[in-house]
Amino acid sequence: MPQISRICILFLSVILALSASAQRKQIGEARTYLKSGKNLDKAERLMTDLLKNSANQDNKRIYEIWLQSVQKQYEQANERLYMHKQQDTAQFFSLVRRMFSIAFCMDSLDMRPDKKGRVDPELRKDVARDMINYRPNLFYGGAYHVRKSDFQKAYDYFETYLDCTRQPLFTGYDPIFAEDSRMEEAAYWACYCGYRMNDPLLVLRHRKLALRDSSKRDMTFQYIAESWKTLKDDSMYVATLQKGFMEYPTSNYFFPRLMDSFTQRGQYQKALTIVDIALDADSLNELYLYAKSNVLMLLERYTESLAITDKLLTLNDKQADAYYNGGSAYLNIALRMDSKRHKKQVRDMYQKALPYMERYRALAPEQTQKWGPALYRIYFNLNMGKQFDEIDKILKK
Repeated sequence: MPQISRICILFLSVILALSASAQRKQIGEARTYLKSGKNLDKAERLMTDLLKNSANQDNKRIYEIWLQSVQKQYEQANERLYMHKQQDTAQFFSLVRRMFSIAFCMDSLDMRPDKKGRVDPELRKDVARDMINYRPNLFYGGAYHVRKSDFQKAYDYFETYLDCTRQPLFTGYDPIFAEDSRMEEAAYWACYCGYRMNDPLLVLRHRKLALRDSSKRDMTFQYIAESWKTLKDDSMYVATLQKGFMEYPTSNYFFPRLMDSFTQRGQYQKALTIVDIALDADSLNELYLYAKSNVLMLLERYTESLAITDKLLTLNDKQADAYYNGGSAYLNIALRMDSKRHKKQVRDMYQKALPYMERYRALAPEQTQKWGPALYRIYFNLNMGKQFDEIDKILKK
């Protein structure tokens, strides 16, 4: 063997020996700290420093000691909280989440097959037993950060809480997860945090589970709908609005957006179906009555629109736009008539439109572009010269 190769091998052997010696020293120091119950943060730092070296990243003993150091910090912090001593709450919860991150990494190493392809995890049982007892504090940590409006951190806690159900570490714990009454609520809060962060993908990630929380189901539908809208998925946006509306027909959220969606696309019959469902739920709702009046106008069913308008005005005689709809309905009926064959009937329609439009003008004087042309036609056809001249001047201005 050439002399230079022997020197290189010798040098490498020395480096590896020194590295192994340093590793043993740091692990020994960490174990001393763990045994004494003091300087636990230093024990943790010794392990994280070792893991900065890629050669150590597959050493599950380092992860084991790291987990123990954080676990003991958690137990001491928990005791301080129990004894009502000074303890940073955010720092307490951060210890919880850190334990789970370490445990998941360590379990993946523990599950690696040996040289003969055998898998025999030696740490999983004890670690899973400890972690499942700590898991509720992931939920409480998320709730804590929601109250602080730190939605990214809150989301991370709820995500970790939910993620436990698919982690191999908790194999065999399905019955416990099945009985967990907080799962749906955690999913809801994860959706909420995603919504507050304007991240539609985070909202949608746990939407199915979140919708199982019946107490907040209506709000979950809203977050989902807004997320599809942000993603410009119009079909899913409308489908979500429809599902939400069918369950909550009197909600102030679903009805107006669904109506806008259908009317903007000229789908007036669909809009009419929706408003009829809403009126079945609340027959005296002024918004629904006005919406039906509008849809019937768009469908050119003017007589039916007038009937709804008059019903609305008996409930609220200061509903300005209802007067505009009523006047417009009479004007459109007049336009459909043959003015030569039905001169009297046409004049009668203008006469009936007059009080609606004048009342609309009184209630909405700034809406000149709407009542101006309408009153111009009415005054002209009724030979109301003085009023016609006034409107003519207004429109010319």
